Amino acid sequence: MSSLFQKIKSQKSNIGTFSISFSRLMLVWLGTLFFLSLFEILINGFSRQFPENTFQILLYALWNNFNYWISCLFYLYVVFIGLSYLSLRLTTITSQCLIGLFFVMHLVLIGYFNTALVPLGADLYSYSISDIQQTVGASSGTGLPVIIAFVFLTGIFISCIKYLPVKVKIGPKWSLFFPILSLFQYITPFNSFTINFPTEYENNLTINKPAFFLSASSDYFFHSNAEVDIYADGYIGDFEGFTTQGIKFEYPYETQYPFYHSNQSPDVLSPYFQALKTQPNLVIILVEGLGRAFSNEGAYLGNFTPFIDSLADKSLYWKNMLSAGGRTFAVLPALLSSLPFGENGILEMGPAIPKHLSLYTILKRNGYRTSFYYGGETEFDGMKTYLVNNHVDEIIEEKSFPTGYIKLPPSTNNFTWGYSDDELFRYYLKKRNGALSKKPELNVILTVSTHNPFLIPNQGKYIQMVKNRMGKLGFNANKQAEYSNFMNQYSSIMYTDESLKKFFQEYQKRPDYTNTIFVITGDHRLPEIPISTKIDRYHVPLLIYSPMLKRTAQFASISTHFDITPSLLAMLQNQLNFNLPKTGASWMGDGLDTARNFRNIHQYPLMQNKSTLIDFILEDYHINGNTLFKITDNMEETAIKDEVKLSQLQAAFSIFKKKNAKLILGFKMVPDSLISRYGIN
Repeated sequence: MSSLFQKIKSQKSNIGTFSISFSRLMLVWLGTLFFLSLFEILINGFSRQFPENTFQILLYALWNNFNYWISCLFYLYVVFIGLSYLSLRLTTITSQCLIGLFFVMHLVLIGYFNTALVPLGADLYSYSISDIQQTVGASSGTGLPVIIAFVFLTGIFISCIKYLPVKVKIGPKWSLFFPILSLFQYITPFNSFTINFPTEYENNLTINKPAFFLSASSDYFFHSNAEVDIYADGYIGDFEGFTTQGIKFEYPYETQYPFYHSNQSPDVLSPYFQALKTQPNLVIILVEGLGRAFSNEGAYLGNFTPFIDSLADKSLYWKNMLSAGGRTFAVLPALLSSLPFGENGILEMGPAIPKHLSLYTILKRNGYRTSFYYGGETEFDGMKTYLVNNHVDEIIEEKSFPTGYIKLPPSTNNFTWGYSDDELFRYYLKKRNGALSKKPELNVILTVSTHNPFLIPNQGKYIQMVKNRMGKLGFNANKQAEYSNFMNQYSSIMYTDESLKKFFQEYQKRPDYTNTIFVITGDHRLPEIPISTKIDRYHVPLLIYSPMLKRTAQFASISTHFDITPSLLAMLQNQLNFNLPKTGASWMGDGLDTARNFRNIHQYPLMQNKSTLIDFILEDYHINGNTLFKITDNMEETAIKDEVKLSQLQAAFSIFKKKNAKLILGFKMVPDSLISRYGIN
């Protein structure tokens, strides 16, 4: 009996000793987490901008890091105690290495955020190795100073984790307090409250980056976007009739073709155009990262695109246009095919993308020659497969350029995205000069210069243009100093704006200029300048310009990239009797809204990145995850509490997800007969 008592006493003593060793190590780790909170705010403040409420943000960041620490503690404690019975020294070394890995991951994720200004999530898993290599190569944040800083901080951490734990004074009882608190946190969470700061940049600063990454990774691997609410059909009765202004799609064969509907989009563009006598050329210019935040009148960051602004005055201009995605992966399928997303962006399906109709295929059936021009590699984001599947006649990319054209300046990693916008437009005009008397054309141009690392030819000239522009906009000294941390971004914006100006000056000399319709929009809003709201990353301008316009107009109503192709085709069919499907289509969009006043008659999902489908708009409401926002003019939004509206949007979103899940499973977009008649086999 006494031996049993001695054994129990010995084990209690061992647990106490092990717990003390564990708690010492964990408290040092907590100290490093608090240091990283301060470090992240300082590095972003000096290299980007300090938020107005820096102290409050720091306190909330400390709280989030503490929650991350306490949520890990119980699991680590169980592992530590279990291994300690084998060897306390080996367990301590193993724990130090594990926490070291957490520290390194934390530093890397802080560095990523400092470059991209969005936290890294599960979108990492949705890119190919070559795409990741391109993105990492483009980063200007991996030069020698960054490497030295990384090695220095890691060295400091190793010293702290090795020498400081023995200096921490903590008794056996207190050593058990934190693991018990960690367990209690799982039973009764005390980290459920959230604080919403005025801008998305400020909110992202407070996020614990490893916790965000691990949570997003867990959702990606264990809670796929393909999962839907199985009770979605039960909501339909409550939802139908909720929006009465837009077209209510009718799905005659929904069990076979979940997106095929019998509705036709109205022709809203013809009233603004002269009568079309011949098939017009279409030139669609997709400007990388062009956001409304810094473009055109009313831009809250200031208007840094004077040419685009002047062109908007001569155009049909939608100031509240939304991209379908927060990255480039969404723009081609949404704008040219009005396609849904699939699981990770529909282009990720590669050759398995369902056969569908597009602006490319339908215009080709009506006698058009089609092309795509891009200064980079079209394999990025799966664009090449999409273009091949749509039988585009000419695909011009980086390897297509002959000698005599200049690429963008390389980053510190000797990487360049490809050819500058000036050179892209110059090559386009040269190539097209030989095709003036041939078929009508659909030409799509995707720019690349306004992309991280934002290095452009003759950058000094455009930096000075930014400084002059800030003076013209009336920025005071403090604001100009704040913007100086984003000088490369703004200079590349002004460079692309000037490139577009020269492009139009040259295009006006062509005889086919008077028979051309230009469509200009951004693929998404670049995130490397701080984002103000959740919907800001999708807010882009849309211009439809043509010498054939008989009147111009500005529209405050909301439309999206999904709406562009249906409206262009409706006008061409109405005016030129194009050969288009008369029984229906599978467009996500129901057409552009030409209301001058602010409103939204559409209901659409928006995909933040290839792994994050959490945004949906309906009327003047927007949901992001489980948060409901009220949208106002100029696409400003405020979080509100309205359970009825939240349920209505979630129900509509669930209906889309149910259809989208069928697409992932291999359902078709349209009947084969439509592909045979109006597509390209």
